[in-house]
Amino acid sequence: MVADERMRGRFPAQDRAVVRPRSEDSDQDSAPRAGERIPGVPGFARWPQDRAAPRRQGKALRDRVPRSAHAALRVGPGRPDAVAAVAESSAGRLPELAPIRVGRMAATPFAFLRGTAGLMAFDLAETPVTGVGAQICGDAHAANFGLYGDAIGSLVMDINDFDETLVGPWEWDVKRLAASLVLAGREAGADEDTCRAAAYDATGAYRRTMRLLAKLPVLDAWNAIADEELVSHTDARDLVGTLERVAEKARRNTSARFAARATETVLDGEETAGVPRRRFTDAPPVLRRVPDAEAAAVATALGGYLETLPEDRLPLLARYAVHDVAFRVVGTGSVGMRSYVVLLLDHRGEPLVLQVKEARASALLPHVTKAGFAVPEPGHEGRRVVLGQKRMQVVSDILLGWTSVDGRPYQVRQFRNRKGSVDPAVLAADQIDDYGRMTGALLARAHAHSADPRLIAGYCGKGEEMDEAVAAFAVAYADRTEADHAALVAAVRSGRIAAELGV
Repeated sequence: MVADERMRGRFPAQDRAVVRPRSEDSDQDSAPRAGERIPGVPGFARWPQDRAAPRRQGKALRDRVPRSAHAALRVGPGRPDAVAAVAESSAGRLPELAPIRVGRMAATPFAFLRGTAGLMAFDLAETPVTGVGAQICGDAHAANFGLYGDAIGSLVMDINDFDETLVGPWEWDVKRLAASLVLAGREAGADEDTCRAAAYDATGAYRRTMRLLAKLPVLDAWNAIADEELVSHTDARDLVGTLERVAEKARRNTSARFAARATETVLDGEETAGVPRRRFTDAPPVLRRVPDAEAAAVATALGGYLETLPEDRLPLLARYAVHDVAFRVVGTGSVGMRSYVVLLLDHRGEPLVLQVKEARASALLPHVTKAGFAVPEPGHEGRRVVLGQKRMQVVSDILLGWTSVDGRPYQVRQFRNRKGSVDPAVLAADQIDDYGRMTGALLARAHAHSADPRLIAGYCGKGEEMDEAVAAFAVAYADRTEADHAALVAAVRSGRIAAELGV
């Protein structure tokens, strides 16, 4: 591939700041004088605060939306059938990849759920909502939690997929997690009581963690991490061995390892910044070379990506040169979206791989609006994904950013940043509830960054009424998903919809 100058050369040095608008409320003339009480500063709570007010407000919400109401599942009018929902969600994706996406979703009911966040949001919009908003994942199923590396080499456990993130009802994430645990447990061969217990325990861990966060000093609650007091009450001892094995694998899951497997040195090729040229090798349909013009467009778009990063990241990236771009199929629900990997090499030839992934409007958007939430215009879908991720995680990828390629929005992040995940569908029966408690606690921590934990804790309360209700919903929705999956499989067998299985 003959690359253009930006692709072949180093990232341009950035000598200008990214200008951020100053709030009109920050006028220095309004600054308080020494010793003066501050009755209300824009962006801050009024002082003195009524510490018990949010909890009382949350408790009062039970009069309008009883916790037991969350057990309800109603199939609303106009609900698309499984095949129509899959076809609708494929609009705007690369049509040649649609059979791969359908094949992956047809594998199991749990896989079907993973690819139908929009369909579940349609159903959730028919259920009672508290009206309390949070930055939600939007796709908080049990396989979207995992390990990844931070800037100092440690591994962090957290939610790790944010394609659908937006401000919406916190309980939607909890219900999606609970339903996914039932489906994963069934796929793993666990009995029905164990599957229901996983959903019940995940909701209970969410509720107890939110109560714990509500009691902590705000800064301690904000910075709570998974290996401290946050999850001490989840009793996930049976998972320890599994997590250790996943962590060991994650430490080896790096850009260097991926590049060693997926690239080759260009024989008799030119050098870039003194380093022999390398390029991706074709491995269709998952990884494929792209035409020069397409590769150059992606490489050129990295200039816009740099402008979305904090200035202290720019000297780091300026020490890398772009060597190649390839297209790579990712995920289950994401199949068909445009997604690229970009190979960068430093002066020693050591690789860094970036993923440049198309960012579409959240599949939850029309359903969240129907549920009464006013969602602000994101402006750029890649920006929505990146800011949503940063709002929910304690530690995020230091190279998260966004850009546009040929007018389409993309998110940019490190690829294979020591990522590791637990497959909940292969856990032993005595582990699925442990995993549910751990993920429930992590979800509560993520929501508490944007919603006051005192408010949600006040609503959920000390008792187990919320746990019982969500567990009942989870079992009912798992049954609904199995019926939808069966309809998709029947459509594949009859030829109504094309599927490429086992890819």
